[in-house]
Amino acid sequence: MPIVVDQALAQALALGLDRLDARLLLAHHLRRPPTWPIAHGEAVIPGSAAAAFALDCTRRAEGWPLAYLLGEREFFGLSLHITPDVLVPRPDTETLVDWALECLARHRAAPAEVLDLGTGSGAIALALAHARRDARICATDLSVAALRVARANAVRLGLAVGFEAGRWWRAVPGRRFDLVVSNPPYVADTDPHLPALRHEPGLALRAGADGLDAIRQIVAGAPQHLNAGGWLLLEHGWDQASAIVSLLTSRGFADTTTRSDLAARPRCTGGRWPGVGIGVRSAG
Repeated sequence: MPIVVDQALAQALALGLDRLDARLLLAHHLRRPPTWPIAHGEAVIPGSAAAAFALDCTRRAEGWPLAYLLGEREFFGLSLHITPDVLVPRPDTETLVDWALECLARHRAAPAEVLDLGTGSGAIALALAHARRDARICATDLSVAALRVARANAVRLGLAVGFEAGRWWRAVPGRRFDLVVSNPPYVADTDPHLPALRHEPGLALRAGADGLDAIRQIVAGAPQHLNAGGWLLLEHGWDQASAIVSLLTSRGFADTTTRSDLAARPRCTGGRWPGVGIGVRSAG
């Protein structure tokens, strides 16, 4: 039996969906603008679109991120293609991009060499490439599937980013950078919020008993991959800033500081490599 827009939305709300999410999903399957359902409540929905919408409503009610169902997410003004192979970009990560752009604005030697470790969808690297087309940007990921998503986003947006596969520094042997940014896994294995994130890739979330395993590896290997005066900027959990400051300071970084996210929570910590002790062996 044919179903109209208002009926479909009512069924979505009955499943517990947010009204805006329901409208966005319906507009997506009807290939209409997001506001179209508001003014077309009596429009009949084609059967195929109704079935696809119903399936996605069920998924959304089960906790699937809206970005996976829509297949896209906006980040720093860019529309990114998103799949379950990558973490959904969060607005708080724009704090990291803002800080990175400040570092690049102070960089005098052109072009700056920039590295995004664990790029996922490519969100950070592509935002930097869009804002600073004079920089040479490389992005890495252990996940080949994630790199496919990131490369496709770069091609679609017409942005020049180089991509390399591998775990952290192993993806860029022998290379040095003026700026390294990363939004690595930082969720503890026993974190109570993990069940709510079950549809996102665990590889991009979990990082050991205290959530710092990946960050330890990045900090340990950073000196062999940073030019003198180069910056390492890391996103992390709201309660991890002091631990990361200690990691950076003990490794020899200077000017360590923390930036807060949109909710005024400690979200990114970084430091400047002064260029001493470069010969120390890196951890992977």
